[in-house]
Amino acid sequence: MVEQLFGSKTRVKLLHLFYSNPNRSFYVREITRKIDEQINSVRRELANLLSIGIISSDTNNNRLYYEVDQKYQHYPPLSAIFGGGQRTSPSEPKAVPGEDSQDIKILGNVELAIYTGQFTRDESSGIDFMVVGDVNPTQLAKFVAELEKKEGKEIRYTVMPYDEFVYRRQVNDRFLGLILAAKKQVLIDKQGIVSPKPEKAKKKDKEEE
Repeated sequence: MVEQLFGSKTRVKLLHLFYSNPNRSFYVREITRKIDEQINSVRRELANLLSIGIISSDTNNNRLYYEVDQKYQHYPPLSAIFGGGQRTSPSEPKAVPGEDSQDIKILGNVELAIYTGQFTRDESSGIDFMVVGDVNPTQLAKFVAELEKKEGKEIRYTVMPYDEFVYRRQVNDRFLGLILAAKKQVLIDKQGIVSPKPEKAKKKDKEEE
């Protein structure tokens, strides 16, 4: 039914991919691998989405990348349909349920998990993946190895206990500050650290009035 509503199976798959991965960029062959569709069909639908304004494109290292345009006027309802969530503003990344976030949950008690670096084409953080919480080292190593195999590249990652994360944030640790300031995709955020929970955001708005 969704495919009939939005025109094609490839288009629906692309919408799911982009809206489930806000702030993350993909190149054409990476997209075809992830959604398992023919490259000609993918190119055609990318051109359609680009012309509408749903996605944007950018060239980096002679490679054309695509990502969802969060300033698109219908971003919130489309995000609710295809991404499993809705953003309140472009400046507030939201944790998006997805395959990777489900896999991360088996690592232990994860408070925060984000993709940055190579995933979002922002190298200012110096890493690609961060996990905060009580994590099983063996499971984490296995997860990263599988992620590297799936992405076809080495993943730079860091893990820290929640107490250490809180302390580093309090003392304005430079390493952590660079990570949090970088462009990122939030996979899990139990405490609303990066993506403020509605009640917190509402309280903050009232204080600013």
